[in-house]
Amino acid sequence: MSDYDRIAEAIAFIANRVNSQPSLQEIAQHLHLSPFHFQRLFSRWAGVTPKRFLQVLTLERAKQLLSESKPLLEVSDTLGLSSGSRLYDHFVHLEAVTPGEYKMGGAGLALEYAVHDTPFGKAFIAITPRGICSFAFLEHAESDGQLHALQKKWPRATMHENRQRTLAVIKAMFGEEKKLDRPLSLHVSGTNFQISVWKALLQIPPAKVASYTQIAAAIGHPDSARAVGQAVGANPVAILIPCHRVIQQSGKLGGYHWGETRKQAIHVWESARHEEAHP
Repeated sequence: MSDYDRIAEAIAFIANRVNSQPSLQEIAQHLHLSPFHFQRLFSRWAGVTPKRFLQVLTLERAKQLLSESKPLLEVSDTLGLSSGSRLYDHFVHLEAVTPGEYKMGGAGLALEYAVHDTPFGKAFIAITPRGICSFAFLEHAESDGQLHALQKKWPRATMHENRQRTLAVIKAMFGEEKKLDRPLSLHVSGTNFQISVWKALLQIPPAKVASYTQIAAAIGHPDSARAVGQAVGANPVAILIPCHRVIQQSGKLGGYHWGETRKQAIHVWESARHEEAHP
């Protein structure tokens, strides 16, 4: 069992008992570990103690984050369909596939892909010369399914595995390399509505959240929260297009394409690193 598998099991146990505030010993016993070894494992992975993680999970904290996100999602030029959109710290640049490129089915396009370990389990990544076009977590080594979906979307593109090139991107995504001198680029295809939603998601900084309703208002479609939810679920690049930062208006975490436990794990991981960088 990998560290992430153990952490995921611990997170699920904590989340299901958040109201009763389980003790360190109870959580460790559930994992068949000593309290000392569990605390060390959890703190090494998350950067915070299990006790701090319990605080991150509270509904009150989620509601506070929702209220703080309102000014972050005001409509701005960066949400326009005609331009790229950057995260607040210029870490990510999104470029949409043009209708003409989509119609060509990837003719003349070279895609490189691989499967890598990440802090949240194994993941499939694919890149084009213009950026990351796919990033998805894998549950049971389902890389063949991800590759097949990519081939279906880009039937005329050439594809080959390149672990070395994609590993550099993975390290940049999860902060294992020094700050990049240029944004990580995304090269994605979607409808105009989907692209506008994904660009709005890029406005939500780490350790912050927004609701589907807030995203709908930000893109000028205040009555389209359900459609926003569908666009969020269709996100082709996990983590970098931060659909995990969208939660329900009630403050509940809500669903996640790659599992609610993983969504909780990403939240605590981001929160820990944000607190470390901004004490």
